[in-house]
Amino acid sequence: MAHGNGAAPLIEAIGLQKRYGATLAVKGVDLAVYPGEIVGFLGPNGAGKTTTIKMLTGLLRPSAGTARIGGFDIQREPLQAKALLGYVPDQPYLPDKLTAREYIQLIAGLYRLDPRQAAQRGEELLHLFGLAERGDELLGSYSHGMRQKAVVIGALLHDPRAFFLDEPTVGLDPRSARLIKDMLRQVANQGTAVLMSTHILEIAERMCDRVIIINAGVIVAAGTLEELRAGGQASLEDIFLTLTGGAEAAAIAEALR
Repeated sequence: MAHGNGAAPLIEAIGLQKRYGATLAVKGVDLAVYPGEIVGFLGPNGAGKTTTIKMLTGLLRPSAGTARIGGFDIQREPLQAKALLGYVPDQPYLPDKLTAREYIQLIAGLYRLDPRQAAQRGEELLHLFGLAERGDELLGSYSHGMRQKAVVIGALLHDPRAFFLDEPTVGLDPRSARLIKDMLRQVANQGTAVLMSTHILEIAERMCDRVIIINAGVIVAAGTLEELRAGGQASLEDIFLTLTGGAEAAAIAEALR
């Protein structure tokens, strides 16, 4: 693994907390994702996955703790940190009145990219995701899957060093989901750190170098599948259900096999 070579993490959370009134939704999360890694961020609904990702990407201010991207504190050095990250939210917003190519120009301007290089990179990504022939159509006319691809293109345009995806394959057909998976491995192979939240355990099992499991705002496990299976040949589903308080569900699932 990349960090075996002494590389510093590109995504790092140190004691991250988020409080909403009397409720502590995220309770002191520590995590690190290193260059070249795809890490699955797993947890039941309401466990704190999206809240943690929003703190790491600077969309939410932590109640306590530190989030760093490429060594930059995202609260104290937001411009340096955000220049290094790409983010695909679970419910992406797109300007419906722009075409895909106009959207690429908009993103290029926000990141102050060279217009020609950005246009060339944008065309490469449009072709990769099968949108080149639809690139001059309004985003508002796109299907869910096409919109998801357009958001990924925008997030990858500046070649981020830290890449966040929140439930990236929800609503995608199998071919598009496979394309996203292949693209993530390609991005990681170029040295980017990828943190992906998902509730689809099969995706995490197939794609991820490590998994981090969060439950009720606390990280309850982290490691490779082999490390998490130590002590038994359990499936990721069994491990997940046991760690997130679903032991009864795990027993039922076992009984139904």
